[in-house]
Amino acid sequence: MTTLLEKFNQEQLKKLPDLRPGDTVKVHQKIKEGDKERIQIYQGIIIAKKHGKDISSTITVRKVVDGIGVERVFPIHSPSIEKIEIVGSGKVRRSKLYYLREAKGKKSRLKKRGVAAAVVEEVVKETIESPAEEKNKEEK
Repeated sequence: MTTLLEKFNQEQLKKLPDLRPGDTVKVHQKIKEGDKERIQIYQGIIIAKKHGKDISSTITVRKVVDGIGVERVFPIHSPSIEKIEIVGSGKVRRSKLYYLREAKGKKSRLKKRGVAAAVVEEVVKETIESPAEEKNKEEK
């Protein structure tokens, strides 16, 4: 037996992709300016995900603009969020990536995760090795 509040909350939940810390996402947010409404895109890395899959769940997205780190907390089931796209995903071993706040340069990069990253690495290796192999064949 569900209460009216629980029923309302279930109706408000959005179907979203599996968001994880380390994912690079584009958050499409509705912005009202006077009587006009537009969509603003905020792209960055998810450094924290809080409150599970509940209606109040949030993600903290971080990006660096002109050398200054900017973080925003988005309630993912909010009506002002149009959609969330996953651009890429990083291999991480933490659920909260707060260490990225102090990291600079190469330390702030995350390794790619998934099958696509392995395929890219193989292609890069083949392109690097193939000219060297051609030189060896020419010398023989």
